[in-house]
Amino acid sequence: MDRVMIADLKPYPAYRDSGLPWLGKVPEHWIINPNRAIFREINDCGHEEAEMLSVTIKKGIIRQNTLLSGSSKKDSSRQDKSAYKLVQPDDIAYNKMRAWQGAIGVSEYRGIISPAYIVMRLRSSLNYPRYFHHLYRTPLFAKEAERLSYGITSDMWSLRSEHFKMIYTPLPPPDEQAAIVRFLNWSNGQLEKAIRAKRKVITLLNEQKQAIIHRAVTRGLDPSVPLKPSGIHWLGDIPAHWELRRISTACDLVVDGTHFSPPNESVGEFLYITAKNVKEYGIETSNATYIKAMDHRDIYRRCPVRKYDVIYIKDGATAGLATVNNLDEEFSMLSSIALLRPKPSVLFPDFLALSLNDRLFKQNALSKVVGGAMTRFTIALIKRFPLLIPPLSEQLLIASAVNNELNPILSVQSNIEREIELLREYRTRLVADVVTGKLDVREAVMNLPDEALIDLPDNNSVEGLEDEPFEEEAIL
Repeated sequence: MDRVMIADLKPYPAYRDSGLPWLGKVPEHWIINPNRAIFREINDCGHEEAEMLSVTIKKGIIRQNTLLSGSSKKDSSRQDKSAYKLVQPDDIAYNKMRAWQGAIGVSEYRGIISPAYIVMRLRSSLNYPRYFHHLYRTPLFAKEAERLSYGITSDMWSLRSEHFKMIYTPLPPPDEQAAIVRFLNWSNGQLEKAIRAKRKVITLLNEQKQAIIHRAVTRGLDPSVPLKPSGIHWLGDIPAHWELRRISTACDLVVDGTHFSPPNESVGEFLYITAKNVKEYGIETSNATYIKAMDHRDIYRRCPVRKYDVIYIKDGATAGLATVNNLDEEFSMLSSIALLRPKPSVLFPDFLALSLNDRLFKQNALSKVVGGAMTRFTIALIKRFPLLIPPLSEQLLIASAVNNELNPILSVQSNIEREIELLREYRTRLVADVVTGKLDVREAVMNLPDEALIDLPDNNSVEGLEDEPFEEEAIL
């Protein structure tokens, strides 16, 4: 990314206090108007023939079919869509229940959305819709939307249209709105290139890891060991002294977490672990939430996870990832995660996790999943998974040898993932600073290459270019 150009950005010459805590100071010549003066609400119904759109947290407004695939696409032909609202290109739409989480954006498409959503259209054709798209998807605006949302709990908060109209929005002159949009298109493009380059490195590292894991969990450490047919086409020949068993016979317990999400907050009594917290190296708690003791007791009674149990993601985009629980404390889990407790006399936890993480094992497991809008392994299916089991002493040697090979790779991968996260954070801050006037991009835009001046839709994001777990990014 061209850091030199961005580093050269300076504040505007003069500022004034906006009088709004979420905005702070704004350029002196910018106008601040209530949204009722900028937008008019649209309730245009009766367009059943139009395609279905969704308003998502990560990607803004997208075609609903892009969230679904192949046989999992829903047949909505018989659904009553007469009350669905029409969205035209350049309209702003948001999910009332999720605006405070970022479920808002400008549409690039003509289509219809849920009657529970709000559609707003700019009153003036001089304004640039994508400027508001960037502004309204900042954490700053999300906090303002949260402040004006009403509901008993966070799961019921709603930003009604009358309260959206009460929000005061900064209005740069139209030529500055255009400059801001063009600059952010360019900077997003540069970030996209940087992140994709780093993700290519991660892909190569993953291929290297998979080669190490697959060789170890299907052939062991001795290349000269006698082999026998496994009877399973994707496994081929296996060491003659290894055993082939179903997971149900090699584990004392196979169960998933709660199917009813309890209220969870950033602080509390017991950790509440979801798929986003499960990593190859263990449980990551830095972004975990917490639940009350009474809720934890009910969940833990059914799913009593212990240290050294194997944790397996069974739902969503990261389904098939396994790790060994590294936490000493009790915690509760969502149903997107399964707990596998190996029989001590049969299976070593680290070897089980390695086996579950084998690429061919995952491919076979995924081939058994039928239907649904996302990958979802049932507990019954997991119990039927076939598993290669060497003697315990050999499992220990294999796990130790593989971990020694993987640790340097995981370290490099972790560093690259942190670099990607820093680029995301950098982008978030840059967008917020530009759309609220903390940085002046007018001169920078004049120096951009011609191709950067084309007002291309970026779907708001570097995040939008990446795969996200459906648990975090459902159809809203």
